[in-house]
Parts: sequence; structure tokens; C-alpha cells
Amino acid sequence: METNEYTRREAFKLTALMALGLLACPSLMSFKSKESILQRTIPSSSEMLPVVGLGTWQTFDVGNSSEKRATLAEVLREMQKLGGSVIDSSPMYGSSERVVGDLATKTGLAEKFFYATKVWTSGRDAGIHQMDRSFDFMQRTKMDLMQIHNLVDWKTHVKTLKDWKEKGKIKYWGITHYVDSSHASLERIIKQEQPDFVQFNYSIRSRYAEKSLFETVRENQTAVLINQPYESGSLFRMTRGKQLPEWTKDYDINSWGQYFLKFILSNKLVTCVIPGTSKPHHVIDNMMAGYGKLPDEKGREKMYTYLKNL
Repeated sequence: METNEYTRREAFKLTALMALGLLACPSLMSFKSKESILQRTIPSSSEMLPVVGLGTWQTFDVGNSSEKRATLAEVLREMQKLGGSVIDSSPMYGSSERVVGDLATKTGLAEKFFYATKVWTSGRDAGIHQMDRSFDFMQRTKMDLMQIHNLVDWKTHVKTLKDWKEKGKIKYWGITHYVDSSHASLERIIKQEQPDFVQFNYSIRSRYAEKSLFETVRENQTAVLINQPYESGSLFRMTRGKQLPEWTKDYDINSWGQYFLKFILSNKLVTCVIPGTSKPHHVIDNMMAGYGKLPDEKGREKMYTYLKNL
């Protein structure tokens, strides 16, 4: 079956219609961009990653529901069509790892993704057992990125992860958290242990990481994954029913989701942002934030001030 090809300009028009509710989704379901999604470098290896990925907290925890799995398979297809690759999961996320593994295989896209998951338990043996289960669930013989979830027993797990990286069982290792109060701990561990990745919270209204954490990742050449980009949905509740300002077109922004993501991505120290979704039209909208122009420093502050004054 032939797929339609759209220029980036046409794709932005379609996402604008989606944002206005005038298009349910899908002329973009077969979108193939003639331009590539923005990519950034993983400092420890110089490997390039697309700047928009996919989180799976709650959204992929669907168990064996065939209907929900079918929709999520479409999410993976659309993400991959638009150049996305990073999928972030965790044993904490219920059935998400297993659903990701099953659907990636079922869609024939298993080798197209960058798989990131986590260890979320205490004790060396318990950690090894849990991580081995994650390999099985996600159907991987080598994990792209294994992270220590919320720093749980990090001093124990970091030894295992360094050993596994040296042996080639994982490609990268990292640490994660999702609250401002843990940023100082993340900084200390980055300086002490030199992880390949750090994952933390950052958004247009939650900018605590700008105080010193971003400077620490710059100095230590650490790749950055961003969680909580929509502040658990509060940004959408805040802007519901409100029109985008006309000047957002200067940055190829056609939805509030792209507004929030492009603000994050305009920080060049961000390697990849991982918004979660279970809807194909939302993943399309998210991925489009990786295309087109990004705001400069003046534009970033204009975006922040406009939102603050809504």
C-alpha cells in the first residue's frame, strides 16, 4: 500500500488542524517526512539520538487487552515513521516493559528502537534478577540504556551496571529522578560516577534544573533525558480552550504540546524528551516538536512570560 508523503509545511498544517479539533488524526498516520527529525549527540559515544522519544508510565500498562495493544502498536508505528526511537520504561510501570517488547516484535520494528529501562529494587541479587526479567520482557539480548530508578540503592546497582557495560550487556547506564529535591543528589552522583545518562524533570514552568544541574551535565558531558514535560498534564489544563499566540508560527509551533516540548528542546543540553502517550495522534503531535525551528533565548523567555501571564 502506498503511503502519502508530506512536506514539513504540510505536516505542520495538519497538526494545527488536529490541535483545533478539526482533524481527528489521520492524514498524518502515513506521514513520511522529507526532512529528518532533529538529533543530538550522546557525549560518551557520539551516537546520535532523535530529540523526542516516548515514555510508558501508565500509558503502556495495558496488560493483555487486545484493543489497547492495537492502539499502542499504532503509536509505535507512527513514532518510528517520524524518526523517533527512544522508548523509556521501568519495572515500576506494571506491564509496560512486556507490552513494549511484544508490540515492537509484532510490528516488525524491534530493531528500530533505543530501549531504556530501569532497576527499581534494593540489593545486588534482586537488582540482577529484576534487570534480567526486563531483558526478557522487552525481548532484548542487549539493553541500550539501563538506569537506576529514583536512585534506589544506587551505590549497589552502579557496580553492576558498570560491570555490565564493560561486558557489553548494556550500552549505557544512567540515573533518574523526577523531583527538584533530588537534583543535588543527581549532581553529586554525576560528578562521582560519570554515568552516560541522567533523567530528570524539567518543563517550561518547572525550571529548577537550570540552577545548577544543567551546568553539571555540561561539565561532565552527560546525556539528558527529560521526564514530566507536561507537568502531569497540568500544562494542558492550564491552556485548555486558549489559542496559541500568532508569533508561535515563527517556531513552527502548531499545538500547545509542541509549545511545551520546543521550549524544553531549545535547551541544547537536552538530549531527548520522553512524553508519555497512548494515542497515535498525540505521538504524532509530540514528534513534530522535533521538526522545524526552535526558539532562541529571547524566544524562550517570551514563551515563558506569555504562559505565566495567561
